[in-house]
Amino acid sequence: MADAVAAEGSAHSIPALLARNVQRYGGYPAYREKEFGIWQSWTWAQASEEIRAMAMGFLSLGVERGDHIAIIGRNRPAHYWAMVAAQMCGAVPVPLYQDAVAEEMAYVLGHCGARFVVCGDQEQVDKVVEVEDQIHSIKHVMYTDKRGMRKYDHTRMNALEDVVSEGRAGHYRYEEELNHRIAELNYDSTCVMLYTSGTTGKPKGVVLSNRNIIETAKNSCAFDKLTRNEEVLAYLPMAWVGDFIFSVGQAYWAGFTVNCPENASTMMTDLREIGPTYFFAPPRVFEGQLTNVMIRMEDAGKFKKWLFDRYMALARKVGPAILDGKPVSGADRLGYALGNLFIYGPLKNTLGFTNIRVGYTAGEAIGPEIFDFYRSLGINLKQLYGQTEASVFITQQPDGEVRSDTVGVPSPGVEVKIADNGEVFYRSPGTFVEYYNNPESTASTKDPEGWVATGDAGFFEEGSGHLRIIDRAKDVGKMADGRLFAPKYVENKLKFYPNILEAVVFGAGKDRCTAFINIDLNAVGNWAERNNIAYASYQELAGHPKVYEMIKSHVNEVNASVALDPMLSGCQIHRFLILHKELDADDGEMTRTRKVRRNIVAEKFADLIEALYDGRTSIYTETEVTYEDGRKGAIKATLNIADAEVAPEQRMAAE
Repeated sequence: MADAVAAEGSAHSIPALLARNVQRYGGYPAYREKEFGIWQSWTWAQASEEIRAMAMGFLSLGVERGDHIAIIGRNRPAHYWAMVAAQMCGAVPVPLYQDAVAEEMAYVLGHCGARFVVCGDQEQVDKVVEVEDQIHSIKHVMYTDKRGMRKYDHTRMNALEDVVSEGRAGHYRYEEELNHRIAELNYDSTCVMLYTSGTTGKPKGVVLSNRNIIETAKNSCAFDKLTRNEEVLAYLPMAWVGDFIFSVGQAYWAGFTVNCPENASTMMTDLREIGPTYFFAPPRVFEGQLTNVMIRMEDAGKFKKWLFDRYMALARKVGPAILDGKPVSGADRLGYALGNLFIYGPLKNTLGFTNIRVGYTAGEAIGPEIFDFYRSLGINLKQLYGQTEASVFITQQPDGEVRSDTVGVPSPGVEVKIADNGEVFYRSPGTFVEYYNNPESTASTKDPEGWVATGDAGFFEEGSGHLRIIDRAKDVGKMADGRLFAPKYVENKLKFYPNILEAVVFGAGKDRCTAFINIDLNAVGNWAERNNIAYASYQELAGHPKVYEMIKSHVNEVNASVALDPMLSGCQIHRFLILHKELDADDGEMTRTRKVRRNIVAEKFADLIEALYDGRTSIYTETEVTYEDGRKGAIKATLNIADAEVAPEQRMAAE
C-alpha cells in the first residue's frame, strides 16, 4: 500500500505515470489500433518499451531539451507515443491539425520554431516540404506510413520505425541520458503545447504543464469514477485539447485503453466493434449521427416508421427520468422496456453506444432537442464547459443533475465567477501557463491572481447552482430596440433539423434578425431522391424552390419556439437565404474544430447580408473557394432570399 501511495505521489509527469502504469497494469491493454481490418493491441508494458525506444531514437537525431516536436497525422498509437517520447527527452510535443492546409501549418511550425516533425503519411510530408523554405528551424522530418516515400530526399528524413530501431539498437548509449532527462521532469515542466482554433485571429500556442494536465485528469476521473476498465475511441483531432485530455491525460491517470480507428471512413464501424464505455464528441458528431438515423427512418417501411415514432415519443416523455432514477409509472416503465427491446437497444447498438457509461459533448453548445434525443435513449450524455486554456474542464454535470439548458457545476478544483458585464471567469489547477511568445495576450487573458477571462457570457441559476452559458460574450449584443441578441441560441435550434448543417444568424444593432443556412447534402439529397427531384451539385440543390419551402418550414417552427422565450424572443428570423457553398475551414470560414468564424463570414459575404436587409428577393454573387489540392477557384450564383413567418412575442413579466 505504501509503495502505491509513493508511486502516486511521485507521478509528476506523463512519463512517470507511464512507469507507474507498467508496474500497476503492465499486462493490460493500453492501446489498440485497427490496421488492414485487424485490431492490433499493446499492453502498458509493450507501449512503454516502444515509447522508450522512440525517445532514444529522438536522442540519436539530436533532440535537445526545450525543442518543439510537431506531430501531424491521424490518431495512431505511434503518434501518441511520439508525444510521450518527446516529453521523455525534455522536448515539447506540438500536435497539429492533419487537415490544415500548408499555409496554416507553416504558421504554427514557424511560430513554435519546430526542429523536428513527425508526419503521418506522404500527404503531411508534402505539406512540410512545401513550406520548408519558409521554416528554417526544421532539422529532421519523420513519417509513420512508408507508402509513396521511396523517392524522397532522405538526407533529413526517416521512417519513424527506423528511428525507433536506431533507438533500440543504441539503447546502451542513450539509456542513461534518457533516464536523466526523465528524472528532471516535474509538475512545472511543459507537457504539451496546443494551438487555439483562432476564431478571431491567428491561433495562439497554449502552454500546458504536467500540473495542468495531471491535476485536471485526476479530478475529472474522480468526478465520473473512471477506472482502468474504460474503453475510449480516439478519433478526434490530436491537436484538440479534448483529445489530449481524454486520450493522454485521463488515459494515463486511470490506466484505461485508447482505441484508434483505421481511418475516418471506418470510424463508425470501429466504434461499434469497440463499444466504448466513455465517449466524447463535439455537437457536430451527434448532429451527424442523428441526421443519419432520421434519413434511415424516412426510408423505412410504414410499420417500422410508425413503431419508431411511437416509441420515440414515449422515450422523450420518460427516458431522461428513467436514466436519472426518478419516479416513473409502471405502465411507462413497461412501455419503455418494450421500446428498448424493439427500438432503443438496436439503435444504440447501430450507433456503437450500447456500453456507454459516461458520454460528453463540448466544444460549442448543443441543441437541446439533439441532447434530449440521446438521453431519451438511455445514453448518459452530459455537457461540459471548457476551453484549451483550462485543460478542458471548467464545469461538468453531475449524474442526476443533467439538463440541456445548463453546463453543470464547477468541476472539482475549479473556481468560477461572473463579472459585472456577465462574462465568465475561472481559475483552477488546469489553468494554462502562458501563450507561447505572447506575453500581451497572456496578461489580457489571465490576471495576476490566476483568473482567466473565457470570453463567454453566462450566469449561475439560483437554487441549482448550475451555470448557463448564453453565448460568446463578443457575439451577444443588443438589437436596435435594445432587445437581447444571442445568435447561437437560434442557430442550435435550427441545426436540430437534419436538413440544416450550419446556420449563421445576424442581427446585432439591427431591427430584425436574418440568417444564412447551409443544407446538409446527405439529408437533403436523400429527401430529393425520395421526391424525384433531380440535381447535379450542392449549389443546384441548395437553390431549388422545394428545398427553400422545406427550410422555410423549419425556420418558421424555430421562430415559434424562440417566441416562447421572453428574454430572446426578439431573435426570430425574418429573412434567410441558403448559401451556394458549404462553409469550409479551407476557405477560412470555419476553424478546424468546425466553429464558425463570424467576422470572416460577415466580411466575406457582406453583399449577401446587405441584400437580406434591403428588401431584395435575390442577389448575384461570386465567391472564391479552395479546392482539395489547394488550387483557388470561383463559384458564381444567384441566390434567392426568402421571408419567414414571425410568431407573436412573449413579453417579460415586468412589462
